[in-house]
Amino acid sequence: MKNYIILTLILGVSSVFAQEKTWNLQECIDYALEHNISVQKSNNSVLTSEQNVIAAKGNMLPSLGASANQSMGFGNQELFQGQFVNRTSHQTSMGVQVSQNIFNGFRNTNIYKQSLLSQEASELQLQQLKDDISLNVANAYLNVLFNKENLEAAKAQTLFSKKQLEQVKSFVSAGVQPRANIFDAEATLASDEQSLITAENNYNLSLLTLSQLLQIPYKGFQVEMIDIDAAYFALFYNDVDAILDYAYGNRNEIKLAEKNIEVSELGTEINKAGYWPSVSFGYGFGSNVFYSNLTENEDSFFNQLNNQKSHSFRLGVSIPIFSQFQNKTAVAKSQIQELNSKLDLEQAKLDLEGNIQRAFTDAQAALKAYESAKKSIESQKLALDNAEERYKLGNMTAFDLEQTRVRYLNAQNLLINAKYDFVFKTKVLDFYMGKSLTN
Repeated sequence: MKNYIILTLILGVSSVFAQEKTWNLQECIDYALEHNISVQKSNNSVLTSEQNVIAAKGNMLPSLGASANQSMGFGNQELFQGQFVNRTSHQTSMGVQVSQNIFNGFRNTNIYKQSLLSQEASELQLQQLKDDISLNVANAYLNVLFNKENLEAAKAQTLFSKKQLEQVKSFVSAGVQPRANIFDAEATLASDEQSLITAENNYNLSLLTLSQLLQIPYKGFQVEMIDIDAAYFALFYNDVDAILDYAYGNRNEIKLAEKNIEVSELGTEINKAGYWPSVSFGYGFGSNVFYSNLTENEDSFFNQLNNQKSHSFRLGVSIPIFSQFQNKTAVAKSQIQELNSKLDLEQAKLDLEGNIQRAFTDAQAALKAYESAKKSIESQKLALDNAEERYKLGNMTAFDLEQTRVRYLNAQNLLINAKYDFVFKTKVLDFYMGKSLTN
Protein backbone atom coordinates (compact mmCIF):
# COMPACT_ATOMS: atom_id res chain seq x y z
CA MET A 1 0.00 0.00 0.00
CA LYS A 2 2.88 2.37 0.80
CA ASN A 3 4.52 1.70 -2.55
CA TYR A 4 1.18 2.18 -4.30
CA ILE A 5 0.69 5.58 -2.64
CA ILE A 6 4.23 6.67 -3.58
CA LEU A 7 3.71 5.57 -7.18
CA THR A 8 0.37 7.40 -7.35
CA LEU A 9 1.98 10.59 -6.06
CA ILE A 10 4.82 10.31 -8.58
CA LEU A 11 2.39 9.79 -11.46
CA GLY A 12 0.24 12.65 -10.25
CA VAL A 13 3.22 15.02 -10.07
CA SER A 14 4.36 13.87 -13.51
CA SER A 15 0.89 14.49 -14.90
CA VAL A 16 0.76 17.99 -13.46
CA PHE A 17 4.27 18.68 -14.75
CA ALA A 18 3.27 17.48 -18.22
CA GLN A 19 0.19 19.67 -18.20
CA GLU A 20 2.15 22.72 -17.03
CA LYS A 21 4.92 22.26 -19.61
CA THR A 22 5.76 25.46 -21.46
CA TRP A 23 6.07 24.84 -25.18
CA ASN A 24 8.43 26.74 -27.44
CA LEU A 25 7.86 27.17 -31.17
CA GLN A 26 10.21 24.38 -32.25
CA GLU A 27 8.55 21.91 -29.88
CA CYS A 28 5.12 22.87 -31.19
CA ILE A 29 6.17 22.35 -34.81
CA ASP A 30 7.93 19.05 -34.07
CA TYR A 31 4.95 17.73 -32.13
CA ALA A 32 2.49 18.74 -34.85
CA LEU A 33 4.57 17.06 -37.57
CA GLU A 34 4.80 13.87 -35.54
CA HIS A 35 1.16 13.57 -34.46
CA ASN A 36 -0.88 15.33 -37.14
CA ILE A 37 -3.33 12.88 -38.72
CA SER A 38 -2.90 14.30 -42.23
CA VAL A 39 0.87 13.85 -41.96
CA GLN A 40 0.44 10.28 -40.78
CA LYS A 41 -1.89 9.51 -43.69
CA SER A 42 0.51 11.11 -46.16
CA ASN A 43 3.34 9.07 -44.66
CA ASN A 44 1.23 5.96 -45.22
CA SER A 45 0.90 7.00 -48.87
CA VAL A 46 4.70 7.02 -49.07
CA LEU A 47 4.78 3.51 -47.60
CA THR A 48 2.18 2.42 -50.16
CA SER A 49 4.26 3.83 -53.01
CA GLU A 50 7.26 1.89 -51.70
CA GLN A 51 5.24 -1.30 -51.98
CA ASN A 52 4.25 -0.33 -55.52
CA VAL A 53 7.95 -0.12 -56.41
CA ILE A 54 8.52 -3.62 -55.04
CA ALA A 55 5.51 -4.92 -56.99
CA ALA A 56 6.69 -3.25 -60.22
CA LYS A 57 10.14 -4.72 -59.77
CA GLY A 58 8.58 -8.16 -59.23
CA ASN A 59 6.74 -7.92 -62.56
CA MET A 60 10.10 -8.22 -64.34
CA LEU A 61 10.98 -11.48 -62.58
CA PRO A 62 9.84 -14.94 -63.71
CA SER A 63 6.85 -16.46 -61.98
CA LEU A 64 7.20 -19.86 -60.35
CA GLY A 65 4.36 -22.12 -59.30
CA ALA A 66 3.80 -25.67 -58.17
CA SER A 67 0.69 -27.83 -58.46
CA ALA A 68 -0.55 -31.15 -57.12
CA ASN A 69 -3.81 -32.87 -58.00
CA GLN A 70 -5.55 -35.99 -56.78
CA SER A 71 -8.58 -37.39 -58.63
CA MET A 72 -10.72 -40.50 -58.29
CA GLY A 73 -13.20 -42.04 -60.73
CA PHE A 74 -15.64 -44.94 -60.39
CA GLY A 75 -18.59 -46.44 -62.25
CA ASN A 76 -19.28 -48.36 -65.45
CA GLN A 77 -16.95 -47.75 -68.34
CA GLU A 78 -17.04 -49.17 -71.90
CA LEU A 79 -13.65 -50.71 -72.59
CA PHE A 80 -14.71 -52.39 -75.88
CA GLN A 81 -17.83 -52.03 -77.91
CA GLY A 82 -20.68 -53.50 -75.97
CA GLN A 83 -18.43 -54.52 -73.04
CA PHE A 84 -18.80 -52.51 -69.81
CA VAL A 85 -16.89 -52.95 -66.61
CA ASN A 86 -17.13 -51.39 -63.17
CA ARG A 87 -13.91 -49.38 -63.00
CA THR A 88 -12.39 -47.52 -60.05
CA SER A 89 -9.33 -45.34 -60.70
CA HIS A 90 -7.01 -43.09 -58.74
CA GLN A 91 -4.72 -40.53 -60.35
CA THR A 92 -2.11 -38.30 -58.77
CA SER A 93 -0.31 -35.57 -60.69
CA MET A 94 2.18 -32.92 -59.66
CA GLY A 95 4.39 -30.42 -61.39
CA VAL A 96 6.31 -27.16 -61.39
CA GLN A 97 5.75 -24.31 -63.86
CA VAL A 98 7.96 -21.35 -64.68
CA SER A 99 6.79 -18.45 -66.83
CA GLN A 100 8.74 -15.42 -67.99
CA ASN A 101 7.67 -12.40 -69.99
CA ILE A 102 10.37 -11.73 -72.59
CA PHE A 103 8.98 -8.63 -74.28
CA ASN A 104 5.78 -6.63 -73.87
CA GLY A 105 6.61 -3.29 -75.43
CA PHE A 106 8.74 -2.18 -72.43
CA ARG A 107 5.55 -2.03 -70.37
CA ASN A 108 7.03 -3.56 -67.21
CA THR A 109 10.17 -1.42 -67.44
CA ASN A 110 8.14 1.78 -67.74
CA ILE A 111 5.80 0.73 -64.94
CA TYR A 112 8.85 0.27 -62.71
CA LYS A 113 10.22 3.70 -63.65
CA GLN A 114 6.80 5.23 -63.05
CA SER A 115 6.55 3.64 -59.61
CA LEU A 116 9.91 5.18 -58.65
CA LEU A 117 8.72 8.61 -59.78
CA SER A 118 5.42 8.16 -57.94
CA GLN A 119 7.34 7.33 -54.77
CA GLU A 120 9.37 10.54 -55.13
CA ALA A 121 6.15 12.46 -55.76
CA SER A 122 4.60 11.01 -52.57
CA GLU A 123 7.64 12.08 -50.57
CA LEU A 124 7.47 15.60 -52.04
CA GLN A 125 3.77 15.77 -51.21
CA LEU A 126 4.53 14.72 -47.64
CA GLN A 127 7.21 17.39 -47.32
CA GLN A 128 4.89 20.03 -48.77
CA LEU A 129 2.23 19.09 -46.22
CA LYS A 130 4.79 19.35 -43.43
CA ASP A 131 5.82 22.81 -44.65
CA ASP A 132 2.21 24.00 -44.69
CA ILE A 133 1.55 22.63 -41.19
CA SER A 134 4.76 24.23 -39.88
CA LEU A 135 3.66 27.61 -41.25
CA ASN A 136 0.17 27.21 -39.75
CA VAL A 137 1.65 26.32 -36.35
CA ALA A 138 4.03 29.30 -36.50
CA ASN A 139 1.11 31.58 -37.37
CA ALA A 140 -1.00 30.21 -34.50
CA TYR A 141 1.98 30.53 -32.13
CA LEU A 142 2.56 34.17 -33.11
CA ASN A 143 -1.15 34.81 -32.65
CA VAL A 144 -0.84 33.57 -29.05
CA LEU A 145 2.09 35.94 -28.48
CA PHE A 146 0.13 38.79 -30.06
CA ASN A 147 -2.88 38.21 -27.79
CA LYS A 148 -0.60 37.77 -24.79
CA GLU A 149 0.98 41.17 -25.40
CA ASN A 150 -2.46 42.71 -25.87
CA LEU A 151 -3.49 41.13 -22.59
CA GLU A 152 -0.48 42.56 -20.77
CA ALA A 153 -1.23 46.00 -22.21
CA ALA A 154 -4.86 45.70 -21.08
CA LYS A 155 -3.74 44.68 -17.57
CA ALA A 156 -1.35 47.63 -17.38
CA GLN A 157 -4.04 50.02 -18.55
CA THR A 158 -6.56 48.65 -16.04
CA LEU A 159 -4.00 49.06 -13.25
CA PHE A 160 -3.32 52.61 -14.43
CA SER A 161 -7.06 53.40 -14.41
CA LYS A 162 -7.37 52.08 -10.85
CA LYS A 163 -4.54 54.34 -9.72
CA GLN A 164 -6.10 57.20 -11.66
CA LEU A 165 -9.41 56.65 -9.85
CA GLU A 166 -7.70 56.71 -6.46
CA GLN A 167 -5.91 59.89 -7.44
CA VAL A 168 -9.13 61.56 -8.57
CA LYS A 169 -10.80 60.57 -5.30
CA SER A 170 -7.97 62.20 -3.38
CA PHE A 171 -8.28 65.36 -5.50
CA VAL A 172 -12.04 65.47 -4.89
CA SER A 173 -11.51 64.98 -1.17
CA ALA A 174 -9.06 67.87 -1.22
CA GLY A 175 -11.59 70.01 -3.10
CA VAL A 176 -9.31 70.42 -6.09
CA GLN A 177 -11.64 68.67 -8.56
CA PRO A 178 -15.41 68.29 -8.81
CA ARG A 179 -17.06 65.06 -7.69
CA ALA A 180 -18.23 64.41 -11.27
CA ASN A 181 -14.65 63.49 -12.15
CA ILE A 182 -14.98 60.40 -9.97
CA PHE A 183 -17.82 59.16 -12.15
CA ASP A 184 -15.72 59.74 -15.28
CA ALA A 185 -12.79 57.83 -13.77
CA GLU A 186 -15.06 54.98 -12.71
CA ALA A 187 -16.51 54.79 -16.23
CA THR A 188 -13.00 54.69 -17.67
CA LEU A 189 -12.04 51.90 -15.27
CA ALA A 190 -15.16 49.92 -16.19
CA SER A 191 -14.34 50.29 -19.89
CA ASP A 192 -10.76 49.13 -19.29
CA GLU A 193 -11.94 46.16 -17.26
CA GLN A 194 -14.24 45.18 -20.11
CA SER A 195 -11.33 45.46 -22.54
CA LEU A 196 -9.28 43.29 -20.18
CA ILE A 197 -11.95 40.59 -20.21
CA THR A 198 -12.00 40.68 -24.02
CA ALA A 199 -8.20 40.46 -24.14
CA GLU A 200 -8.21 37.49 -21.75
CA ASN A 201 -10.82 35.74 -23.86
CA ASN A 202 -8.85 36.34 -27.08
CA TYR A 203 -5.69 35.01 -25.45
CA ASN A 204 -7.44 31.88 -24.20
CA LEU A 205 -9.02 31.31 -27.60
CA SER A 206 -5.66 31.60 -29.34
CA LEU A 207 -4.18 29.06 -26.91
CA LEU A 208 -7.14 26.78 -27.57
CA THR A 209 -6.64 27.08 -31.33
CA LEU A 210 -2.96 26.20 -31.06
CA SER A 211 -3.60 23.27 -28.71
CA GLN A 212 -6.24 21.91 -31.09
CA LEU A 213 -3.84 22.29 -34.00
CA LEU A 214 -1.30 20.25 -32.02
CA GLN A 215 -4.07 17.85 -30.89
CA ILE A 216 -3.09 18.09 -27.22
CA PRO A 217 -5.24 18.88 -24.15
CA TYR A 218 -5.94 22.59 -23.67
CA LYS A 219 -5.87 22.41 -19.86
CA GLY A 220 -2.54 23.70 -18.55
CA PHE A 221 -1.21 24.42 -22.05
CA GLN A 222 1.20 27.37 -22.14
CA VAL A 223 3.73 28.65 -24.67
CA GLU A 224 7.08 30.28 -24.23
CA MET A 225 7.18 34.00 -24.89
CA ILE A 226 9.64 35.20 -27.51
CA ASP A 227 11.52 38.44 -26.99
CA ILE A 228 11.27 40.11 -30.37
CA ASP A 229 14.38 42.25 -30.62
CA ALA A 230 14.10 45.71 -32.17
CA ALA A 231 16.92 44.83 -34.59
CA TYR A 232 14.62 42.22 -36.10
CA PHE A 233 12.43 44.89 -37.65
CA ALA A 234 14.22 45.21 -40.96
CA LEU A 235 13.36 43.75 -44.34
CA PHE A 236 16.34 41.64 -45.39
CA TYR A 237 15.17 41.23 -48.99
CA ASN A 238 15.83 44.08 -51.40
CA ASP A 239 13.59 42.72 -54.14
CA VAL A 240 11.39 39.75 -54.83
CA ASP A 241 13.46 38.28 -57.69
CA ALA A 242 15.90 36.44 -55.43
CA ILE A 243 13.03 34.84 -53.52
CA LEU A 244 11.30 33.80 -56.76
CA ASP A 245 14.49 32.29 -58.21
CA TYR A 246 15.06 30.23 -55.09
CA ALA A 247 11.44 29.16 -54.86
CA TYR A 248 11.24 28.03 -58.49
CA GLY A 249 14.25 25.79 -57.99
CA ASN A 250 13.58 24.49 -54.49
CA ARG A 251 9.92 24.66 -53.48
CA ASN A 252 8.23 21.28 -53.15
CA GLU A 253 5.09 22.30 -55.04
CA ILE A 254 7.20 23.03 -58.15
CA LYS A 255 9.18 19.82 -57.81
CA LEU A 256 5.95 17.87 -57.33
CA ALA A 257 4.39 19.38 -60.46
CA GLU A 258 7.53 18.57 -62.48
CA LYS A 259 7.54 15.03 -61.14
CA ASN A 260 3.90 14.58 -62.12
CA ILE A 261 4.79 15.53 -65.71
CA GLU A 262 7.37 12.72 -65.80
CA VAL A 263 4.82 10.31 -64.33
CA SER A 264 2.23 11.21 -66.98
CA GLU A 265 4.82 10.89 -69.78
CA LEU A 266 5.63 7.37 -68.65
CA GLY A 267 1.90 6.68 -68.48
CA THR A 268 1.73 7.43 -72.22
CA GLU A 269 4.64 5.07 -72.91
CA ILE A 270 2.95 2.34 -70.88
CA ASN A 271 -0.25 2.66 -72.91
CA LYS A 272 1.72 2.64 -76.17
CA ALA A 273 2.92 -0.85 -75.23
CA GLY A 274 -0.52 -2.07 -76.29
CA TYR A 275 0.52 -1.60 -79.93
CA TRP A 276 3.53 -3.89 -79.58
CA PRO A 277 3.51 -7.69 -79.83
CA SER A 278 4.28 -9.55 -76.61
CA VAL A 279 6.54 -12.58 -76.26
CA SER A 280 6.47 -14.99 -73.34
CA PHE A 281 8.24 -18.19 -72.45
CA GLY A 282 7.14 -21.01 -70.20
CA TYR A 283 8.56 -24.24 -68.87
CA GLY A 284 6.84 -27.04 -67.00
CA PHE A 285 7.99 -30.20 -65.29
CA GLY A 286 5.68 -32.83 -63.87
CA SER A 287 4.74 -36.45 -63.39
CA ASN A 288 1.66 -38.54 -62.55
CA VAL A 289 0.61 -41.80 -60.95
CA PHE A 290 -2.40 -43.88 -62.03
CA TYR A 291 -4.08 -46.84 -60.34
CA SER A 292 -7.08 -48.87 -61.49
CA ASN A 293 -8.86 -51.91 -60.15
CA LEU A 294 -8.65 -53.46 -63.65
CA THR A 295 -4.89 -53.84 -63.46
CA GLU A 296 -3.30 -56.10 -60.91
CA ASN A 297 0.40 -55.52 -61.53
CA GLU A 298 0.68 -51.75 -61.09
CA ASP A 299 4.08 -50.22 -60.40
CA SER A 300 4.59 -48.68 -57.01
CA PHE A 301 3.72 -45.06 -56.45
CA PHE A 302 7.29 -43.77 -56.58
CA ASN A 303 8.24 -45.95 -59.56
CA GLN A 304 5.35 -44.53 -61.57
CA LEU A 305 6.24 -41.05 -60.42
CA ASN A 306 9.82 -41.55 -61.61
CA ASN A 307 8.95 -43.28 -64.90
CA GLN A 308 6.30 -40.81 -66.03
CA LYS A 309 8.29 -37.59 -65.66
CA SER A 310 7.76 -35.08 -68.42
CA HIS A 311 9.04 -31.68 -69.55
CA SER A 312 7.18 -29.05 -71.51
CA PHE A 313 8.31 -25.83 -73.15
CA ARG A 314 6.16 -22.99 -74.39
CA LEU A 315 6.98 -19.95 -76.48
CA GLY A 316 4.08 -17.61 -77.08
CA VAL A 317 3.74 -14.58 -79.32
CA SER A 318 0.68 -12.32 -79.14
CA ILE A 319 0.22 -9.74 -81.90
CA PRO A 320 -2.43 -7.04 -81.45
CA ILE A 321 -4.43 -6.43 -84.60
CA PHE A 322 -7.62 -4.70 -83.47
CA SER A 323 -8.33 -3.80 -79.86
CA GLN A 324 -11.69 -2.10 -80.36
CA PHE A 325 -9.94 1.28 -80.12
CA GLN A 326 -8.90 0.55 -76.52
CA ASN A 327 -5.19 1.15 -77.17
CA LYS A 328 -5.86 4.27 -79.22
CA THR A 329 -8.12 5.90 -76.63
CA ALA A 330 -5.80 4.91 -73.75
CA VAL A 331 -2.85 6.64 -75.45
CA ALA A 332 -4.95 9.70 -76.33
CA LYS A 333 -6.19 10.09 -72.74
CA SER A 334 -2.68 9.72 -71.33
CA GLN A 335 -1.44 12.42 -73.74
CA ILE A 336 -4.23 14.69 -72.49
CA GLN A 337 -3.04 13.95 -68.94
CA GLU A 338 0.46 15.03 -70.02
CA LEU A 339 -0.93 18.38 -71.17
CA ASN A 340 -2.82 18.79 -67.90
CA SER A 341 0.33 18.03 -65.91
CA LYS A 342 2.23 20.71 -67.81
CA LEU A 343 -0.61 23.14 -67.19
CA ASP A 344 -0.49 22.19 -63.49
CA LEU A 345 3.18 23.16 -63.46
CA GLU A 346 2.42 26.53 -65.01
CA GLN A 347 -0.39 27.06 -62.51
CA ALA A 348 1.89 26.11 -59.62
CA LYS A 349 4.45 28.66 -60.78
CA LEU A 350 1.78 31.35 -61.14
CA ASP A 351 0.37 30.57 -57.69
CA LEU A 352 3.83 30.59 -56.15
CA GLU A 353 4.73 33.86 -57.83
CA GLY A 354 1.45 35.44 -56.70
CA ASN A 355 1.92 34.25 -53.11
CA ILE A 356 5.51 35.51 -52.95
CA GLN A 357 4.71 38.85 -54.58
CA ARG A 358 1.82 39.33 -52.16
CA ALA A 359 3.95 38.29 -49.16
CA PHE A 360 6.75 40.65 -50.19
CA THR A 361 4.35 43.55 -50.69
CA ASP A 362 2.64 42.77 -47.39
CA ALA A 363 6.01 42.67 -45.61
CA GLN A 364 6.96 46.07 -47.03
CA ALA A 365 3.62 47.53 -45.99
CA ALA A 366 3.85 45.91 -42.55
CA LEU A 367 7.30 47.42 -41.99
CA LYS A 368 6.06 50.88 -42.91
CA ALA A 369 3.02 50.39 -40.67
CA TYR A 370 5.29 49.36 -37.78
CA GLU A 371 7.59 52.35 -38.23
CA SER A 372 4.60 54.67 -38.42
CA ALA A 373 2.99 53.08 -35.35
CA LYS A 374 6.26 53.39 -33.46
CA LYS A 375 6.40 57.12 -34.14
CA SER A 376 2.74 57.47 -33.29
CA ILE A 377 3.06 55.74 -29.91
CA GLU A 378 5.96 58.02 -28.98
CA SER A 379 4.02 61.17 -29.81
CA GLN A 380 0.83 59.89 -28.18
CA LYS A 381 2.77 59.00 -25.02
CA LEU A 382 4.14 62.51 -24.83
CA ALA A 383 0.66 63.90 -25.41
CA LEU A 384 -0.79 61.69 -22.65
CA ASP A 385 1.92 62.69 -20.15
CA ASN A 386 1.31 66.32 -20.96
CA ALA A 387 -2.45 65.89 -20.64
CA GLU A 388 -2.09 64.24 -17.24
CA GLU A 389 -0.02 67.15 -15.97
CA ARG A 390 -2.53 69.66 -17.29
CA TYR A 391 -5.37 67.61 -15.77
CA LYS A 392 -3.67 67.67 -12.37
CA LEU A 393 -3.32 71.44 -12.64
CA GLY A 394 -6.96 71.78 -13.59
CA ASN A 395 -6.19 73.05 -17.11
CA MET A 396 -7.90 70.09 -18.85
CA THR A 397 -11.24 68.43 -18.39
CA ALA A 398 -11.65 64.75 -17.66
CA PHE A 399 -13.32 64.31 -21.06
CA ASP A 400 -10.31 65.74 -22.91
CA LEU A 401 -7.95 63.59 -20.85
CA GLU A 402 -9.98 60.51 -21.73
CA GLN A 403 -9.83 61.37 -25.43
CA THR A 404 -6.04 61.69 -25.22
CA ARG A 405 -5.83 58.40 -23.39
CA VAL A 406 -8.00 56.67 -26.01
CA ARG A 407 -5.70 57.92 -28.75
CA TYR A 408 -2.74 56.52 -26.86
CA LEU A 409 -4.47 53.16 -26.40
CA ASN A 410 -5.30 53.03 -30.10
CA ALA A 411 -1.70 53.82 -30.97
CA GLN A 412 -0.53 51.10 -28.58
CA ASN A 413 -2.85 48.54 -30.19
CA LEU A 414 -1.73 49.58 -33.66
CA LEU A 415 1.89 49.12 -32.65
CA ILE A 416 1.27 45.61 -31.33
CA ASN A 417 -0.70 44.70 -34.44
CA ALA A 418 1.95 46.13 -36.76
CA LYS A 419 4.76 44.36 -34.91
CA TYR A 420 3.31 40.88 -35.12
CA ASP A 421 1.96 41.44 -38.60
CA PHE A 422 5.47 42.27 -39.79
CA VAL A 423 6.98 39.32 -37.94
CA PHE A 424 4.58 36.90 -39.57
CA LYS A 425 5.00 38.43 -43.04
CA THR A 426 8.78 38.08 -42.80
CA LYS A 427 8.34 34.50 -41.57
CA VAL A 428 6.38 33.81 -44.75
CA LEU A 429 9.24 35.18 -46.86
CA ASP A 430 11.73 33.09 -44.87
CA PHE A 431 9.45 30.11 -45.49
CA TYR A 432 9.67 30.60 -49.26
CA MET A 433 13.44 31.00 -48.97
CA GLY A 434 13.72 27.64 -47.19
CA LYS A 435 14.79 29.15 -43.87
CA SER A 436 13.79 27.79 -40.48
CA LEU A 437 10.62 29.26 -39.01
CA THR A 438 12.01 29.04 -35.47
CA ASN A 439 14.97 31.39 -35.96
